[in-house]
Amino acid sequence: MSTLLIKNATVINEGTKTNASVLIENDLIKAIISDGELPAADKVIDATGLLLLPGAIDDQVHFREPGLTHKANIESESRAAVAGGITSFMEMPNTKPQATTHEVLEEKYKAAAKVSPANYSFYLGATNDNIDEILKTDPKTICGIKIFMGSSTGNMLVDDEETLGRIFAESPTILTTHCEDEATIQENTTIYKNKFGEDMPFKYHPVIRSAEACYKSSKKASTLARKHGARLHILHLSSAEELDLLDKDLPLKDKKVTGEVCVHHLWFTDKDYDKYGSRIKWNPAVKSEHDRDGLRKGLIDGSLDVVATDHAPHTIEEKNNKYFSAPSGGPLVQHALVSMLEMVKQGIFTYELVVEKMCHNPAILFEIEKRGYIREGYKADLVLVKPNENWEVKPENILYKCGWSPFEGTSFSHKVVQTFVNGQSAYANGKVNTEVRGERLSFDR
Repeated sequence: MSTLLIKNATVINEGTKTNASVLIENDLIKAIISDGELPAADKVIDATGLLLLPGAIDDQVHFREPGLTHKANIESESRAAVAGGITSFMEMPNTKPQATTHEVLEEKYKAAAKVSPANYSFYLGATNDNIDEILKTDPKTICGIKIFMGSSTGNMLVDDEETLGRIFAESPTILTTHCEDEATIQENTTIYKNKFGEDMPFKYHPVIRSAEACYKSSKKASTLARKHGARLHILHLSSAEELDLLDKDLPLKDKKVTGEVCVHHLWFTDKDYDKYGSRIKWNPAVKSEHDRDGLRKGLIDGSLDVVATDHAPHTIEEKNNKYFSAPSGGPLVQHALVSMLEMVKQGIFTYELVVEKMCHNPAILFEIEKRGYIREGYKADLVLVKPNENWEVKPENILYKCGWSPFEGTSFSHKVVQTFVNGQSAYANGKVNTEVRGERLSFDR
């Protein structure tokens, strides 16, 4: 048995900010001490002046393994994740081969077990012809089913109406969707390609992948979910109007249609394309200031439930192509939490809200066992953050395999000092502990 005491921290947890100490025994939180004499421990960390948060849970990443490992791999990106305070991730199926069978899925779990310092789970991908694989899913062992209702990297578009109906009616677990209407996108692409040819400016990306395309697809998904009684989580919502399609004014555990927003849709707007170009080309697109502000408001009023990254790295050589050749997506796991904390400093959000949307709510929504909170008996996934510690994102401190970040040159005022995964120090003082291994997430369903 080993014990660790983190003392005198400012604990942000369950809607409160309190001064407390946390005792960890092996991989679990043993006690939370607000006053009185502190217990003895094998190791003591004085966290005076530091924030102590639950480890963030990212419900949408693309770590590119297998088959696309020139861009990223589970080892490199999970290390970047723990350096950014993300202690658990859920990874997407559009790899090579695509994770559309349980056999391929289990190979990804085996790979993660060997190298990932963060906890992990993997989605099974839906296709037009793998309903039998979906029906074999054990809800307790994987995070969910991913449906691409718009084409994106690795094109896994599910567009057969009968198949979609069966998936929504029969899936044994939560469905997550990428929602963009393909016909609308193709029509817009033809118009703007005819107008600009290969030299189309990146600022037209949100015109091609428009708010209308997103709304139309999200409405279709939410309608199917309500018709069949499915549990639906719509990923990376990017327009203000889509929030009207979500369940509101209910406790999260009782919602049937929920929504995620990603950091880049809360930070950037279409005014930034002239400066950043392909570096902020994502699907769905970064849209208008109206949309960004609507998404921020949706987080605050409870319409939106989760903040994630859609971490999706490409090499800088790939991103430096012209519009139609430059892939969509970018790396974010190392800088997601600090960017959200920066928005706290800007007066947009509160610490308590950030923890709710990045830690508590993913655990509730996916019914993850004993994670996402600072609670006695829960896994000791924790993050120490130093506020008022200014630092700049530079190539030399970027851990992504692709070596670049859309936040390059940005200064942040909060710094991740140390990250604990299952009670072990996975990251401290700028270095990842390469000996630490996370665990496969389990689900209480």
